[in-house]
Amino acid sequence: MQEALDSAQEAEARELAEAIAAAASTEFLQLARVLVASGSSPFGKTGFTIRDIVLRVGAKAYEGHLAKKNSATKAPA
Repeated sequence: MQEALDSAQEAEARELAEAIAAAASTEFLQLARVLVASGSSPFGKTGFTIRDIVLRVGAKAYEGHLAKKNSATKAPA
């Protein structure tokens, strides 16, 4: 079970969610196209395509989150 976030964390989570959605809008459209084109069979090649798209969205989420965290430090380590 996920712990509740404090108000600052919740605000950060919502900001990150919006950034992920914006960064992944192309992938979301591609996902929708694959699902519509697949008809009623999201298995086989379609399933692998969906997985690949979702993994790219996850990668963008990590990249965006890490870039924000890394940019907080201005001085070299």
